[in-house]
Amino acid sequence: MTTDTAPGAGPGPAPESVPGAARESAPESASAAFDRDKLFTARLHAARVRPYLATALFALHVVASRRVPTMGVDRYWRCYVSPGFVDRTPVEELAGVWVHEVSHLLRDHHGRSDRVAKERGLHGRGERLRMNIAADFEINDDVYGDGLARPEDVVEPGDLGLREGELMEEYLRQFTLGPRSEDLAWLDCGSGADGLDREWELGPDGAHGLSEHERDAVRFRVAQGITGRPGKAPHGWRRWAEEAFHPPQPWRELLGAAVRSAASGPGAGEDYTYGRPARRSTALPGTVLPSLRRRPPRVSVVIDTSGSVSDAELGSALLEVAAIARAVGGRRDLVTVVPCDASAGIARRLCREGGIPLTGGGGTDLRAGFTRALRTRPSPDVIVVLTDGQTPWPDTRPPCRTVVGLFPRHHDNHAYDESNPEYVPDSPPEWARVVDIG
Repeated sequence: MTTDTAPGAGPGPAPESVPGAARESAPESASAAFDRDKLFTARLHAARVRPYLATALFALHVVASRRVPTMGVDRYWRCYVSPGFVDRTPVEELAGVWVHEVSHLLRDHHGRSDRVAKERGLHGRGERLRMNIAADFEINDDVYGDGLARPEDVVEPGDLGLREGELMEEYLRQFTLGPRSEDLAWLDCGSGADGLDREWELGPDGAHGLSEHERDAVRFRVAQGITGRPGKAPHGWRRWAEEAFHPPQPWRELLGAAVRSAASGPGAGEDYTYGRPARRSTALPGTVLPSLRRRPPRVSVVIDTSGSVSDAELGSALLEVAAIARAVGGRRDLVTVVPCDASAGIARRLCREGGIPLTGGGGTDLRAGFTRALRTRPSPDVIVVLTDGQTPWPDTRPPCRTVVGLFPRHHDNHAYDESNPEYVPDSPPEWARVVDIG
């Protein structure tokens, strides 16, 4: 780690363009006074030793309150500070607390906690405390050291026998509240850590909160600072920055659902077998009738490798191939990949997504890809096409279900030919299930 200033994030005063900059000049809560110089000296130290976080640190608005246990944040980027905690805590440790609290907000722990609570049915203060603990585990393994003092009561995964380097959602599956975690009940980093509103927070209508667009702008600036100096930030922050630029998208769930729906439809993955005679055989003495059995569905993925598809989109297509394999039960041997531009490449069984040669770069005619996919033996139950849509489509419906994943394109009303990247193609046929992918 280094104290060099990362692009777009410096340890000095926050620039006017940064959302929330200079907001600490606004009066804090009249109910509590505290050592402002000490607190802001600690923030400056935090920005010097973690320059890639400076934009976020200076975007926080400070609110003094005697009701907050130590320091906590809400989802609107207000930082609530206990005057007594500031008085009794050394500057070096306060700097670490600054980094800890802003890490909750940058990593969207409040939003992720809400999603986990909805998906897993986790409700109540006990579960939210567990989320706060899991969020602390995620960030504390790389917060301290290299200029930031480690407090004696810092919470780490090893305290519960867990390994470092995992995400909040993973930690939540690995521990429950019990005798080993009773000493952690004092944790309260605010709703910015677990999504549960506190009575000492100002809420959505309070003063000096950041809007959703301002919060996104801060995250983007911090991610730029991390990726601009590769190797200078811990692995956890580099992973976060990569996901900030390429966030998980709902369309992946939509694509997986579309594939599963197509694979489970009537006729897909069905075949006759004599291994188990049909019940109707009893009505025909001396005759053995085969029974209809469902087998795992076979999927052919046609990937558009023409010149109008970027390398980033091809990389995304490979991620989707792996997701498709998971959608059909993880049977990679049942997934075939066909690269196609103006002509179709070799159909290859999926062994690992990184070993698929995506050759091409010319024009586009995915009809050749459909033909190659349908000629593979055994024939597919589902065809998935990943394309920008700049292609002619088959005139007739294939004998199996079809899912089309479209990379985004922005067009105007002019007519173009396909050599232009803004070419406006025909829409996918009605017999295909279409999912817009990011």
